[in-house]
Amino acid sequence: MPHFTVERLTFDTLTELPNSWQAADYLALLTKTGYDTPTDIAADELQAMTHMALTELEPAEAARLVLDYLFEDQLTSGQVENLAHQMLTEKLWEENPELTQHEGFFKATQLLYAAYNGKFPRAEAVQFQVQLTAEEPEALTVFDAQPEAPLLRLLAQGMPDNTLLKRLFQEQLAGTSFPEAPSILWQLTPANKQTSSVVFTVVSSAYWLDDFKYADSYQATTHADAPEPNES
Repeated sequence: MPHFTVERLTFDTLTELPNSWQAADYLALLTKTGYDTPTDIAADELQAMTHMALTELEPAEAARLVLDYLFEDQLTSGQVENLAHQMLTEKLWEENPELTQHEGFFKATQLLYAAYNGKFPRAEAVQFQVQLTAEEPEALTVFDAQPEAPLLRLLAQGMPDNTLLKRLFQEQLAGTSFPEAPSILWQLTPANKQTSSVVFTVVSSAYWLDDFKYADSYQATTHADAPEPNES
């Protein structure tokens, strides 16, 4: 089993996910609100104008519009209606049972929180850099195909035993199937890859990985998920 030295290099708390809302997204939302000629708006004013257009709606209606945009073809109109009301009081990026939708709920809430000056729950994410140094250079291949599961197995070993990730995903961390991993690590960017080491920049919910801020440098082992039956 590959052995690594794991070193946390940085750790920050975020209220917005990096690059989560682009000009095209703001234009689409403005169009949905009925705004006339949104393409005439200067790029650096799109966010502010989107906030303004949303706040002309009732909060639940604005939430419905944003969810409808983000989850088009994924949610029924009835689900969108229910979730739009829940968003006013609930942290859907933590509490909703559909992990694959957590990042979208975070993006929706961060936008509405900013637009409505706090009428929606405050979204909190984490961003950190972690350096992984392998005892044997070939061990880095464990991150080649689907790095989320083996990386989470390493990160978990640097967190307390009672941390939520360990309590809810004990079997997945120990086993060879962790399909939820990509829904937990929202953004994962490798950098500074050397012969025996690599640095990952990780963005995730504080719900899952806030305890990693206490990690320093430690030794850990990991393994990749087993291939699916239809994979070569």
